[in-house]
Amino acid sequence: MARTVGVEEELLLVDPGTGRPTPVSRDAVRANQRAAEVDHELFLQQIETSTEPCRDAETLLTGIRAGRRAVGEAAAAAGARAVAVPVPVLPGDDQVVTPEDRYLGIRREYGELARQALVCAMHVHVEVGDEDEAVAVVDGIRPWLPVLLALSANSPFWQGRDTRHASWRSHVWGRWPTAGPREPFGDIATYRAVTERLTGWGASLDPGMLYFDVRLSPRYPTVEVRVADVCTDVEDALLVALLARALVETVASGAVETPGAAGVPEGPGEVAWRTDLLRAAGWRASRFGLAGDLVHPVHGGLVPARTAVEATLRLVRPALEEAGDLERVTGSFERLMAVGGGATRQRRVRETTGDLAGVVADLARRTEESWG
Repeated sequence: MARTVGVEEELLLVDPGTGRPTPVSRDAVRANQRAAEVDHELFLQQIETSTEPCRDAETLLTGIRAGRRAVGEAAAAAGARAVAVPVPVLPGDDQVVTPEDRYLGIRREYGELARQALVCAMHVHVEVGDEDEAVAVVDGIRPWLPVLLALSANSPFWQGRDTRHASWRSHVWGRWPTAGPREPFGDIATYRAVTERLTGWGASLDPGMLYFDVRLSPRYPTVEVRVADVCTDVEDALLVALLARALVETVASGAVETPGAAGVPEGPGEVAWRTDLLRAAGWRASRFGLAGDLVHPVHGGLVPARTAVEATLRLVRPALEEAGDLERVTGSFERLMAVGGGATRQRRVRETTGDLAGVVADLARRTEESWG
């Protein structure tokens, strides 16, 4: 039986007339009339939705669509549009922190770091059997996370400028002291000791602020993969979620050797995946998305994006076949490669419309079409 998988998406709230961020999430959450979960985030200019745990792709797709419809209708009731875009494309007023004790405490403790952190991600939760399996997955999945980032890269514009990156969100979020790739933990005792020390040092205020690229969920019996931009096209979101589940299953099944804490290569031609190398591999994914060379997740050479993704698909093929996802994932990948990825789509719209307001309008339209 396939592992359950669930998705959390953060969406940006924008003014329907200007396309600029607008701080109305409290009104939107109160206006939610649907069963789908809708919640606040750090800023009043964003809103979050999440699916139930799902075992099959169609149920997950239905859940993502339902969540987007719920936040879209709630946003409309508050005089805004909910847009699946990872960062503000247009400049707006100062970002307004949600007036709840936890969020106000984050702003007070982290100052400007928190003030500039208005970004929207997609987090994928995948079921694990126990904490030992979860740590093995967290350690073993690390070299493949840049591939997931490249597939989701959807944030080339930031506050009115072209960043020359495909995923600027990942750089904004990477400023947090607990964000990014980690050294292997090896066991649950080490994971707990490290996370407790990070909190003790003030790098996080609570377990929810341990922003590792992949972590043990503080609330659910899952590992939480946190590298992806929120995707505008719902099929892109589904692709990333299903591929993340297949990677978790593949690592948990022992098909991938987990390197020890020293980062020693496990076989000929394999890379010792030090954190600095993983950070650089993630940077290439954020810089180019699917439009340039990526770091191969096994031998570490620079290869075309297609080659890196196809290597990942070969690795997880048994897991995709067992879950019944192989045809859907490979088809979605080919469709995404034909488009060039979310960042490429946005830049093409900019060329066509001549301004970034046209980009926001296209993003809003496609988000609303994804309700189904």
